[in-house]
Amino acid sequence: MEKEELYQLSFQLILYSGNARSLAMEALQEAKEKDFAAARLKITESESELLKAHKFQTQLIQAEAGGDKFDIPIILVHAQDHLMTAMTVKDLASEMIDLRQEISGK
Repeated sequence: MEKEELYQLSFQLILYSGNARSLAMEALQEAKEKDFAAARLKITESESELLKAHKFQTQLIQAEAGGDKFDIPIILVHAQDHLMTAMTVKDLASEMIDLRQEISGK
C-alpha cells in the first residue's frame, strides 16, 4: 500500500469517527431534553458512521495481513485514536441514555 493511500484511509477514519462521536454527543443532548426517540436515532446514526470507519480500518488490517509492509504515519495513529474514542463515547452515550430514560420513567 502506497503512503498516499495510507493517508487517504487515515483521513476517512478521522472523518467517519468524528461524525460518530459528534452524533453520540448530540444523542446525549437529546436525552438530556428527554427526547429519547431522537437520542436513539442519533445513536443509530453514530453506529452507521462507525461502521463506515470500521470498513477503512479493515482495509488496513487486511492489507497488512496480506503481506503489505508499510511505515505507520502519525496520522494513522491519530486516526485510530479517533476511532477508538468515538466507539467509547458511543457506548457510554448509549448507557447514559438508558440511565436517563430509566430515571425519568419514560
